[in-house]
Order: sequence, then structure tokens, then C-alpha cells
Amino acid sequence: MNEFVCLHDKGIIEEVLRRDTDLHVYEIGDLDNFFWPHTLWFARPEPAPIASGSGLPASSPTSAVLGADRLSALALLYVGQSPPTFLALGRPEPLRELVRAIAGLLPPWFYAHLSPGVEQALEEKFLLEPHGTHFKMSLKDHETVRASPHEGSVRLGPEHLTEVLQLYAESYPGNWFEPRLLETREYVGLRDGGRLVCIAGTHVFSPAYRVAALGNITTLPSHRHRGLATRATRDLCRSLLEKVDHIGLNVAADNRHAIACYRRLGFEIVATYGEFSVHARP
Repeated sequence: MNEFVCLHDKGIIEEVLRRDTDLHVYEIGDLDNFFWPHTLWFARPEPAPIASGSGLPASSPTSAVLGADRLSALALLYVGQSPPTFLALGRPEPLRELVRAIAGLLPPWFYAHLSPGVEQALEEKFLLEPHGTHFKMSLKDHETVRASPHEGSVRLGPEHLTEVLQLYAESYPGNWFEPRLLETREYVGLRDGGRLVCIAGTHVFSPAYRVAALGNITTLPSHRHRGLATRATRDLCRSLLEKVDHIGLNVAADNRHAIACYRRLGFEIVATYGEFSVHARP
């Protein structure tokens, strides 16, 4: 049996991911044409059923179309940023087997989101620097956001890039911001005296697949503890719910203030995972 296959069929990939939409919001969003050219997909096939009386498999991944029901694990390498991001989320045992099989194909430096225990599959070939336990949260209570009044945020687009970058430089250096996401206009901000002091945005947005993942949410240090991030995030979620059905986000497990904020907006924790910087062993 092949240890892994490379997938190029969006329909099959989506069918696997939709087994747990809350866990895989990011990956489902990456099926959108906006992100798809920057993705590489790997899967672990299950053994084919034995043909009656032959003692041989009825088919193999190389000789027949491989359906989603034959795939036990799926991983994504997103190469649209530097370093690339590797996502291997789901049942640890088949994922470990898949990651071991493709380890030699992974780049020498990447960032990883891994379900607990999957990191063991990388330790032979890579050095892992852990960045702590993280939670995946999903917006379960849509009505809290829909029923709230508009909080005064303004929509941001590519024409606001300079001031967006300035805000991130001062309040969120080193964040994962992809400037072209401003083209979606699913970024909102709050101003004080004309200056942008708070922003809420997305890492992934796909009206085609009806999913969005929040990210790049921050407030200028001098304006924190005023509820600005909650206000901006609420306005952004209300806008997104006009176009998507599922909204998710990632948050560090020790960021209690942010978790409490998201809970007030209707988010719930749906999964735990780890984040790592990964470098090839010398």
C-alpha cells in the first residue's frame, strides 16, 4: 500500500475536511481560489478491501480513483508565506503515519499546527521549538453577534495598508499578516482622533466555501482595556455572517483575556493543538 498520496481534487479534500468543519476551518478556506495555488495536500490511504476469493486487494490508490472514504488522514502545506505553514490536525495515529511518510518532502524550515502527539513524527528529521498549547474556537452562538448594535468600526481595504502596517508594527510585531487579504475588505478598524487604534481581520475568508478564520486582531497599547477589540471583532463577525456559515479562530491557551472576550461573543473551544517552529536537523 502507498504510504501517502498527493491530492489535487478539491471535492475529495473538502469531503475529508467536512468530517469536522470546526477543526478544519482554515484548511477548508484554503480550497478557495484565493489561496488554492499556494497549497500542497497529502493524504494517507487505507488498505483497499480484499476482492472476494482472490486474496488480493480489489484496487489500489494508483490503479483506481481514491475516494474520500479511503483516506484516514490529511495534511496541508501552505506555501503562500515565509516560512510555510504545515497543518496536520485530526486523529493522531494515522496522522503520525502520514507525517513520517512525507517528512522527507517538507521544507527545511516551516511553522506547524499539530494535533497533540503528531509532533513525534517529525522529531527524527527536525528540531521542534514549541510555542505552547493553543485552542481552536468556533462561533456557536450567532445570535449574540447578529443582535448587537454596530460598534462604530470602519471597513478597511488595500488603500489603508500603510496605516494598518503602522498599527501592527507598534502593537503586534511579528504577526501573520498577508497584505493581500485587505482585498477581501473583511478587515475592520476603530479610530481615535482620525488614527487607526484597533483592528480585527481574517487569516482565511471564503464565501465560496462559507468559512472564515479570524486573525490579526490587536489594539494600540495606549488604548487597551477599553473593549475596543471586542467591539471591532463583533462588527467583523456580523459582516462575515452575511457571507459564511462557520467562523473560527486560533488562540493561545494561556491568553485568558482573549478567550474570555471570544466567549462573550459566542465562541466555544472545539479542539486543542500545538504550534511549533520546525527546522531540519543538521
